[in-house]
Amino acid sequence: MAEPGKSVTAGKLAINVQKRLSRAQEKVLQKLGKADETRDVVFEEMVAKFNKQMSEGTKLHKDLKAYMAAVKTMHDASRRLQDCLADMYDPEWFGKEEMDTLVEDTDTLWLDYHQNINDKSLNTLDTYVTQFPDIKARIAKRDRKMVDFDSARHHFASLQKGKKKDEAKIAKPAALLEMAAPSWAQGLISAHQVAQTNLSYNQAEEDLGRAQKIFEELNVELQDELPSLWDNRVGIYVTTFQALAGHQEKFHKEMSKLSQNLNDIMTNLEEQRQLKSGSCSISCLTSSVLELQVKAIHDYTPTDNDEMELKMGDVVLALAFDNPDEQDDGWLLGVKESHWVQHKDISVKGVFPENFTQKV
Repeated sequence: MAEPGKSVTAGKLAINVQKRLSRAQEKVLQKLGKADETRDVVFEEMVAKFNKQMSEGTKLHKDLKAYMAAVKTMHDASRRLQDCLADMYDPEWFGKEEMDTLVEDTDTLWLDYHQNINDKSLNTLDTYVTQFPDIKARIAKRDRKMVDFDSARHHFASLQKGKKKDEAKIAKPAALLEMAAPSWAQGLISAHQVAQTNLSYNQAEEDLGRAQKIFEELNVELQDELPSLWDNRVGIYVTTFQALAGHQEKFHKEMSKLSQNLNDIMTNLEEQRQLKSGSCSISCLTSSVLELQVKAIHDYTPTDNDEMELKMGDVVLALAFDNPDEQDDGWLLGVKESHWVQHKDISVKGVFPENFTQKV
């Protein structure tokens, strides 16, 4: 005796095989033009839009993930380059602390950029594309149920046409059978013939009703869902690319500042090198300490140790204060150009009244 579980499984398998054979037969008849096919032009247009939407969304999702991978690769390359620079930067060099801070800030900026794209753009698309497999499966199921409905409809129609013919065919043999049978069995034979004739017809009618109900339920669900999904398509793309564009703009703006800071550190380091080697000209001070050049229009005698003596006609290189809070209104800090040209040394500097000079 077969086990119950195996017999149930075998029964389901047989039913599924029979369904597939019936569907295949129905599709062949429809393609040969021997059976009509249920068509819904509006629904077919919805499905075409859905397929387009699914293809676009899947491609966008794939490309954004590739972009994310590229961002991570750039981040890794940037981190290695910045770490290399930080390792090579000797502690006694000018701007060592600023360099270490810049390396940390650059790494943080890349991390934030990657995380923001993931949170605001990629996650939105993840949620969006996860809808597609379920809807695609339900569309396929709806198509199968439509074939089942057509098959049941055609089977029922064929029974309707054949019912009268069958009744005519069995009428004479049935009459002869009843005449030959005992009188007590004649009524039973007649009832049995009527039941057998109606059994297939009733079963086909039930199958048709069941197939139609399943098909229509799936059809209604998808007709409500597909237009809404298509309408949300633009909103998803706007949200994704607006977030991406906003984070790109912020990232490049912040990265530009960090790049400028790096450039300033390197410029100052080079100027310090030139200062120490004695090869620095006036132009090498421009970007770091030199603010302007002025010419004395009056003599000035210093009254304090930190002040500079001026003779009319002296050209002075006005320098930036190390601490801007130390600068008093109307006073400048500088070194005489003649001293700078001869000694390349800005340590001999002093303050002087601005109104005793004019810009060169």
